[in-house]
Parts: sequence; structure tokens; C-alpha cells
Amino acid sequence: MAIIKVMDEILANKIAAGEVVEKCASVVKELVENSIDAGASEIKVLLVDAGTREIKVVDNGKGMDKDDAVLSFSRHATSKISSEDDLYNLNTLGFRGEALASIAAVSRVDLKTCVKDVGTHVIIDGGKILEVSKGDARKGTVITVSELFYNTPARLKHMKSLYTELANITDYMNKLALSHPGIRFLLQNNDSVILRTDGSSNLLKVIQSIYGNSVARKMISVSGENADYEISGYISLPEVHRSSRNNMVTIVNGRVVKNLEINRTINDAYHSYKPDNRYPVTVLNITVDPSVIDVNIHPTKMDIKFSKMDTLLELINDMIVSKISNRELIPSASLEKEEVKERPKYAEQFIKLDSKESVIEEVSFPLDELIINEDIVSDNADYVVSDKLMPEMYPVGLVHGTYIILENENGMYLMDLHAAKERCNYERFKKEMGKPNIASTALLFPVTIELSNDEYIILKEHLNLFTDLKFKVEEFGINSIIVKEHPTWLPTNNLEDSIRTIIDVIIKEREFSIEKFNEKVATMMSCKHAVRANTHLTIEDMRDLVEDLRCCKNPFNCPHGRPTTIFYSNYDLEKLFKRSGFDTKK
Repeated sequence: MAIIKVMDEILANKIAAGEVVEKCASVVKELVENSIDAGASEIKVLLVDAGTREIKVVDNGKGMDKDDAVLSFSRHATSKISSEDDLYNLNTLGFRGEALASIAAVSRVDLKTCVKDVGTHVIIDGGKILEVSKGDARKGTVITVSELFYNTPARLKHMKSLYTELANITDYMNKLALSHPGIRFLLQNNDSVILRTDGSSNLLKVIQSIYGNSVARKMISVSGENADYEISGYISLPEVHRSSRNNMVTIVNGRVVKNLEINRTINDAYHSYKPDNRYPVTVLNITVDPSVIDVNIHPTKMDIKFSKMDTLLELINDMIVSKISNRELIPSASLEKEEVKERPKYAEQFIKLDSKESVIEEVSFPLDELIINEDIVSDNADYVVSDKLMPEMYPVGLVHGTYIILENENGMYLMDLHAAKERCNYERFKKEMGKPNIASTALLFPVTIELSNDEYIILKEHLNLFTDLKFKVEEFGINSIIVKEHPTWLPTNNLEDSIRTIIDVIIKEREFSIEKFNEKVATMMSCKHAVRANTHLTIEDMRDLVEDLRCCKNPFNCPHGRPTTIFYSNYDLEKLFKRSGFDTKK
């Protein structure tokens, strides 16, 4: 007797739904991407209780006739591809033909669609078609998904809280709006508008809608291309950063993707311009021949493979570095009240959770025009680049032996003494370590360094790094080395401590790269030999430090990304002392 049986279609669809439909955001993603592929220029997503009770997507796309409307809920039914060759030349967001069948298998679906003034109405319950009838002659499609996972209790039990579900949907809709600024999006939950864009194709306006004016005015327009890729978009000034990588948005041929290598390259391009544990806000649109990429990796289509990844990463790095390395980046301590973008008040939205029925009034298009200050969202022009990025300024005093007070005709500056010296040391060490012929000097009294047995084994394997830096090192007894010469750039005060610092870098490194090694050594050495807080400096000492800092390639941040200098404009100072609006000559 045969024990292997072919599953019926509804059971197969429920199993497939486990991959395609993980949460409410998965449903929104699949439905909205279908609307985009249908050529919609206006898309509304209307939620009841964060989509747990109802998700309605309304678009003005090309719609479907009766036969296609019914067939679209069959498994592996799609209009996006027709042959194997199409799989390697994809120009649509969807192509698998699994989404609608999977969604319908675990929910109740109501579809209203129209083409050529002939409307169709389809009702499906748990994958079974209950009704197919004539519908309204309205351009586009309205699809309503309700009671998600009602017939799969295990999946329903593991759904997140309403706040988490809404946050996931909002996050994805934000990214979708950034990837298609020419489409008017509306996201609404329980009659409360969360996101609204105007479809003007102005990406910076979409950034303002999502992040607010304070971030939008600190975004830099970027672009670049090579033989394989073309990139455009916006990156934030180094002073704008977040605690997670989620705000680094990568879009490939209109598809929002996640790629760890691209994120790492973007973050590395900001190295020493911001704290290492913080991440910039970026929106990069990458255009590439579809044959160079593979999106058929996972049902969510968020993962993607590039056949020429090295050239892409090099282009991204060069593009970002060129934009942020030749600008004046002193953050302003502006006293203007920073605009805070109003976020949805989730608590108010869920007050009526116990109500048995929710009714959503359809919001008619067109959406109201966004009121935007064009001065705020206008493209940022590069600063005028001189031989020195930091303006000339004159020291006038020292606060707590830590902060130098400086002035010029534009206002007042506060400089972090330790951070400024760190930056000067860092660039000097990096320059000296990069020279092919580093001079060395012999020690009158050689330095002996004793290590643990495991540290000694690792150090012996990479002893050539010491030689490359012009140290003369020999083994000396058990688990010990003796240093007889050192490079001339190495500070002689606390020499043993400096050598141990370099050894620590060697021991902690897992993947050795001479570039990364030099970077870490320079960073650690610059910190150890920087001027400490509560140090008395004369005006002449301060003047020398300021000039050294102004000669740096990046005088605005210490190697760890902290700002060296903060600016108070004359207006800010007048406002502090209530002098703005009055005659300041009195």
C-alpha cells in the first residue's frame, strides 16, 4: 500500500504560506508590490488594528478581467514571467506567483478589480472561492485581507504585538516610498494617517516625510557610475547617525534589498567621521542590468546576489568618501527648536480594540499636497573647498583644561582638546606608517616584553608586522621578546606601553590586513598619546594645536568619530542673551 500521497492544493498553499506570509507586513509587501507592478501611480494601505483584523490595499493600476482575477489565486500563476529566460531579465518586483495563493489560504480575501469598465468581484475564504460576480467599474484594484491566520492557530499564536506589527508595516512602507518616489502612497491605521507622500518623484521630499525636516536638511545628494552600475540618492552628513543599520536603505532596480556587504562598505566609508557603533542615514538607488543580479534567492526577494560585487563596493566607497571628505563638517549648536516629526500615537489608535466591527471610509485621491519649505529640502551644494577645510579661528581661553574657546567673525567655537590632539596624532601616525622607508632608531636600553604562552604563539606567527614597521625584535627566553630598535615616529615617552599597544592589536586581529592593522595601531596610539583633560595650555599651545588640526584631512572628528569642534553662530549667541531682535550695539 502506497504511503506517499500528493497533498491537495489548499494544504500545499498553507504550507507555502509559511515562507511567504510570516506577518502582517508580509501581506502588505506582496499586495503593494503587485500594485506597483500593475503600473499604479496612487496606492493606499488601510489597516484595522495594525492589519491583524484587516488589510486593504487600493490602487489605480491596470486591473484584471474576470478570468485573470480568478486565476491569480492559483499557485504559481503569474503574468510577470512566461519562460526560463525571463527569470534572468526581471523588471518586476514579483514573479514567483505564490503570494496571492498563500495569502488566500490563511485568510479571508475580498477582491474588487476592473479593466475596460468591466468590474469583477471575487470572495475567497481559506483558499476556497465562494463567489465570483460582477463588480464596480472602478479603475484599478481593491483587495481586502481580513482575519489573517484564522485557520492556522499555531501561526496566529506567534504573531507579535499590535505595536510591533504596525512598526514592521510602517518600516516597509517607508522603504517602499523611498524606492518609488513617483508613486503617491498613503498608509493609514484605524483612520490615523501614518505616512503620506505626494508622488512628485522628489526623493528628498519623501525623506522629509519619513525622517522630518531636521534630517532632510542634512542630506547630501550623491551619484556615480561605472561600466556596470549607476548609483544615485542621498547620504546624511556624518553628524546624523542612528543606533541601527535599518536606516541604510539600498534599492536595486526599484527593489528594496538587504545586503550586508553593501551596508558594511557604506559604514566603512564614514570611518572616523562618526562613532563606530552608530550608522548613517542613506538612500542609494542602484541601477544595473538584470542579468548581472540574481533575486531568486528567497521567497521574500529581499536577498540579492551580484555577479560583479567588487566594482559595486568600490564605486559606493569612492562616491561617499568624495562627498564627505571635502566639506566643512563642524556641527552647529543651533538653538532653534529642532523639528520633531509627529509619529503615530499607537496607544490612541488601539483604544477601540474590543469593538466587534471597524468601518474604514475610503480616502479619495488625489492626496492633499504636502506643504514643504523648498529651502529646507533643496539639494545641498558642496561647500567651497580651500586648502584647509576648517576655517581660521583664534583661541581666547580654556575651560576646565578640556575645551578651547575660539572665535572668528562668524561666531564662537568650542574645541575638545583631547579629540583634536587625537586627530592630529592619528593622521601623523597613519602617514608615517604608510611610508615605504620608515627610519628607525636604536635603543640604548632594549625593552623586554613578557607574554602569556598563547599570546606569544600568535605574535610569533605575525612577527613580520613588527619588521615591516621597522622594529628590530628578537626572541628572548621563554614567551618573551626583546625590542632593540623602533621606528622614529613612535613616541619615546611610555615606550613599553606603546609597544604593548601594538602587540595587543596583533593578538586581537583575526583576519590580518596591513591596512586594517595600520588603522588600528594609529587609532590606539593616537588616543594614548593625546593631551589629557585638565591639562593647562598656553594661548600659544592652543594656537599651535588649532593650526595642526586645520592641516588634517578630516579636522572635524577624532579617530573614534566624536566631533572635535562645535560652532555657535553670532545669532545663537545673541539669542542666548536675549539680544536678537534688539539693537545689539547698546
